[in-house]
Amino acid sequence: MNKLKLSIQVCLNGLSFLILDCEENQLVWHKKTTFQKEFNPAKILKEIELVYEKEEFLQNPIEEVMLLFSNELYSIVPEEYFIEEEASNYLKFNTKILKTDVVAHDLIEVNNLVIVYIPFTNITNYFFDKYGEFEYKHSISVFAQAILSLEKSLLTKVYLNNYTNSYDLVIVRNGKLLLSNSFTYDSAEDFIYYLLFTLEQLKLDPSEIDLILTGEISEESSFYQIVYTYIKNVQFLKPDLNINFTEEYNNQFQREAFILLKSIECE
Repeated sequence: MNKLKLSIQVCLNGLSFLILDCEENQLVWHKKTTFQKEFNPAKILKEIELVYEKEEFLQNPIEEVMLLFSNELYSIVPEEYFIEEEASNYLKFNTKILKTDVVAHDLIEVNNLVIVYIPFTNITNYFFDKYGEFEYKHSISVFAQAILSLEKSLLTKVYLNNYTNSYDLVIVRNGKLLLSNSFTYDSAEDFIYYLLFTLEQLKLDPSEIDLILTGEISEESSFYQIVYTYIKNVQFLKPDLNINFTEEYNNQFQREAFILLKSIECE
């Protein structure tokens, strides 16, 4: 078996798995599971265990594992002000922290920023028992790092990565991060409200900014239609991934799996 890399994305309302063969630099397997509602960490772990019971491909030897957490339980701190021993204090104003919670952090090297967040320890323990040492991050770290690495324009650009009932926003200007935030929504009206409210707070004109969409969104979706009503400069992200894809993994799939794919790119 060739060198395989596995990326798992854990959301409160779903799971995604993706495996790359780094000998062939090719996507060889993926699976997505959507829950009917948001699950707590204990229920999510049961769903992960079910996937491992049913999916034979996951029984193959895996050389590298990346676990991604996608939720709103994070905060961003400039690296120069970050004190690891005080990590929980950066979260306490916008996140309820329990005594049993572990606080983790990722470094976004491009802008010298630190993402402070709460991983689900029952899930990290499960994967440690299964694979031994592995890496985990918050998905916003991967998304922001990817955008900041490619975006050097003097213009203000808004990147929106959509999931089921939530999305991440990353706004950049001149290669610098202006904002990174995540929102949950129940309708297309909620979807556009949070976007327009964010632009208003940053004093950005919807008619002048460029909005780049990725994730689970297409021209046929109600979310795209309502966005295009208010923002005219809308386009879809061109993933530009250094991976060999077969025809079934088209551009739309690559956008939907962008975070998973960026997290385990082969060298």
